[in-house]
Formats: sequence, C-alpha cells, structure tokens
Amino acid sequence: MEIKAPDFPESIADGEIVQWHVVEQEFVHRDQILVEIETDKVVLEVAAPADGKVTRILKTTGDTILSEDVLAVFEVGADHQTAVDSEDADAVTNEDIAEGATRASPSARKLASERNVAISGVAGTGKGGLVTRGDVLKVAQAQDGTVHPGAPLSQPEPQEPKQPPSKPEPVVKAGDAGRVERRVPMTRLRSSIARRLVEAQQTAAMLTTFNEVDMRAVMELRSKYKEAFAQAHAGVRLGFMSFFVRACVEALKRFPGVNASIDGSDIVYHGYQDIGVAVGSPRGLVVPVLRDADSLGLAEIEERVKVFGDKARDGKLTIEEITGGTFTLSNGGIFGSLLSTPILNPPQTGILGMHKIQERPIAVNGAVVIRPMMYLALSYDHRLIDGQEAVRFLVTVKEFLEDPAKILLDI
Repeated sequence: MEIKAPDFPESIADGEIVQWHVVEQEFVHRDQILVEIETDKVVLEVAAPADGKVTRILKTTGDTILSEDVLAVFEVGADHQTAVDSEDADAVTNEDIAEGATRASPSARKLASERNVAISGVAGTGKGGLVTRGDVLKVAQAQDGTVHPGAPLSQPEPQEPKQPPSKPEPVVKAGDAGRVERRVPMTRLRSSIARRLVEAQQTAAMLTTFNEVDMRAVMELRSKYKEAFAQAHAGVRLGFMSFFVRACVEALKRFPGVNASIDGSDIVYHGYQDIGVAVGSPRGLVVPVLRDADSLGLAEIEERVKVFGDKARDGKLTIEEITGGTFTLSNGGIFGSLLSTPILNPPQTGILGMHKIQERPIAVNGAVVIRPMMYLALSYDHRLIDGQEAVRFLVTVKEFLEDPAKILLDI
C-alpha cells in the first residue's frame, strides 16, 4: 500500500516534510501518526491506514511534496515479530537454561551472531527476561545503522538513515570574544507569514485610525456575571473577546464596506460575518475563523476561541479552520501592547487591533476620573473604505463596548 500526501486545497501549492515519527520496518497501529507535513498555512499529519509497518520511506525530511505524492510504502498486517518471538520462547535450548547463561531465543542468537552482537549485553524483554530477536535488532541498529536486519556483516547494504532529523541542524558560528551566532532555515509557515505581510503593505493603500474605549461597563458586567455564566455554560469562562466579536459583528452590519473584500477589479460584499481571531502558535501567527459569528452567542464564541487557542498551541488547526474570514481581530493586549498598527489580512479590507487595558485619568462631565481604558486601532484598505466610514465604524464599536446593552437591543 502507498502512503500518499493529502489532497491540498487550491490555496496551498505544496508542502514540506518536517518530521517522520517512524522508521523503516517499524510496526505501527491504525491511526498512529507517521509523518508531519508543513504547508504555508498549517501542519498536516498523515496517519497509518491500518496496523502494519512502513517498509520503505520515499520522501525524507526537508523534501518538497505536492498533493497525492507517494511518501512511503506500507505493509498491512499484525506485528509478526511478536508471533516469531512467541514461538521462539517455546523453543529455548538447553544452552539457554544453563545456570548463569543468558536466556535467548534461537532466532535471537542467530541474529546476534550475524550482526556481531554480544548476547550477554542485551537486555531481554521477553517472558522471564528472555532475549528476543527484536531486542537484538535494537542493539544492532544502535551499533550500525547501515546493515539491514538479518544481513551478514560480510555483505553490508547501504540504506537511508533510520530516523531523519525532525528539523535542519542550526549552523553555529563563533565570532570574536565568544560571540555566537546561530543560523537556521526559516520555516515554510514563517516564510509565508513574511511574504503575506509584505504583500499586504505593497498592494493595499493601508491606513490606521485610532480611538479609545472605556472598558468599565464590560468589566463590571463580566465581574457581576462570570460565576453564573460559567455555571450556566458548563465551565466556559466569560472573557473580553466575545464582547469585541459581537460589537464588531453589529458594526459590520452597519458598514458593509469594512466587511467586504477586493477581488481583482471587483468588490465582493459578504452577507455574513466570518470573524478571524489572530492567535500565536509555536510555529507563527495563525488566524482561525469564527464562521457565521452573527449567529453565535457569547458562550459559543468564548468556547470556540479557547479551542482555537489550544489547537494552535498543539499544531492541530485544520486548513478549513483558518481559511476565509471577512474581518480580523488581533489582541496584542494580552502581551502588554499599549498601541500598535495591525497589518491587513488580504483579501480582507479591515482589521481591528485590541490593546492592553490600563487605568488612566479621563474627563467625564467636567470631572477627572480614573477609568480602565483601551486603545483601539482599525487598519483599513483606503482603496475601498473612505476615512469617514472607517472612523464611524470604529466609533460604533466603541459605543457598543461602552454600553453593551445596545448589542442586545440592536440600537
């Protein structure tokens, strides 16, 4: 059986082998992960189709692959080595049971002789400490990775490395006075992020408008109902992101241009709000999408955002989960950012940057008061969105957050 690469979507041209989790001739179970493939968007995992073993690896770490490329040859079947070792256990010779001698199966002794392995130095994993053929094979492979199992030492046969490295080794350069530099290849995902960010600035007439929002109403509402909210929604915590998503959804309905995208010389107006939420991952920034966010309640939004964060951290996001989106939210405030200018996520024409909540003195009805304030930044494509529309959109988001009842009342 051939193990093939997944069928990539049209938005993904190719992928790269980043790590094999098995070696040739290793037995695996059904659905066990065999190899990881990194694309421009996500890391895909290829699992074993059944119990069996990988007999030959055709694509090694670092190779570029296309959809449906053959990665390895797979043999379906149970772990025959277990059966062999079981039969050998019943065929222990008198030499094996001699006092003080190492207990080993006949096939293990034969392989040890062929591979020049001292049987006395092999730890047995069989019944009663019996040394099996598999035990000898592991020691032999550790000693010499270039000999096929069972082949005589006088006739070595070269083969591919048993375990390709999961990532290229960094090049370390020691300069003057012990100043060390490490040079490592940029990952495919990081390269894609860099390319898209540069393209966004080169192809869009990007501007940013700023405002600030008094978060007192949201914080008081959250503090008052967070325990009841968690009890009513199976432990889901009430955070700030759900309020921002709902506020943006309602503002997008009023300003459809901010929810639109540019396709060549056409403007595409979307009759739905798919909100992308930028999250950090060990491999780079990814933007999973909340589909039909206008139909989601606060609890559903919070739960999905948490799931996205967990998947991003574990590298489990699927292509479908990060494809599309009509508007994006980016929360740099969780890292302490006070103010920034977020970059557009093409072909979207708007992205809202959230920042750190910080108490500041402001004037309210002629008096100076201390309030929890947050700066908001809306970056937009001036080719489609006029400055007036962008400012009015951001003011609408601000009003919804400072008076959350307006979201429920749709006013």
